[in-house]
Amino acid sequence: MTNNVAGSIDLVEILFTLFWLFFAVLVLYLHRESKREGYPLLSSRGDNVVVRGFPAEPPPKKFKPAHGDQYVQVPRPVDDYEPNATPAAAFFGAPLIPSGDALADGVGPAAWSNREDTPDLTLHGTPRIVPMRTQPSFHVDERDPDPRGMPVLAADGVEVGTISDAWIDIPEPMIVYLEVGLDASIGTGNVLIPFHFANIDKAAGQIHVEALMSGQFAKVPRLQNSDTITLREEDQVMGYFGGGNLLAEPSRSEPLL
Repeated sequence: MTNNVAGSIDLVEILFTLFWLFFAVLVLYLHRESKREGYPLLSSRGDNVVVRGFPAEPPPKKFKPAHGDQYVQVPRPVDDYEPNATPAAAFFGAPLIPSGDALADGVGPAAWSNREDTPDLTLHGTPRIVPMRTQPSFHVDERDPDPRGMPVLAADGVEVGTISDAWIDIPEPMIVYLEVGLDASIGTGNVLIPFHFANIDKAAGQIHVEALMSGQFAKVPRLQNSDTITLREEDQVMGYFGGGNLLAEPSRSEPLL
């Protein structure tokens, strides 16, 4: 009697099984790692109800950014954030309706993330997005219209100010924001307009911003420093203009049909 062990082993079946085991473990690992931001979820079922799901979020890790000595922990501690909004209906998960200023309450399309309140940096440790006035070596291509000096018209057709400068992304390089000096009738100081919200009319020499009405430009989130913008400020400015597409006036939030 002989023991034929090798003859009873199906190598293809073993490899196939190992592949699916590896794939299942990989999916589980990636799903858990995806919970390093935004978890645990806060539930509307009660004040102390949190939702973790399966698998639960991974243990915190500390990462050291390329620049600076401070470490960043993820998942981050849960913020004690109470949106200024009310549910649209009396059921769990109902959409929230802003209770005050729809563009400033940070709800829905106007929401923004509580990112680091520091500028995004280049590989050399300098601010990545800066106004062109601080970079004399940069200029607008002669084949493109230079937005500086052009008047800005809001969605209601009212002129709100004049473009005083363009903010550029140094590593790219491209224009990412337009700085507009507000007319005295609208407000005081300068605010930033995300470049993709600005429609340049080269023939008329004007810039149209359909996201906001003229009276809303005075409340555009302001910058702490006139020559730099932080990651959090970027989110706030983008959220304000993004929310304007749907919430700048009541008719925009109604169905199209």
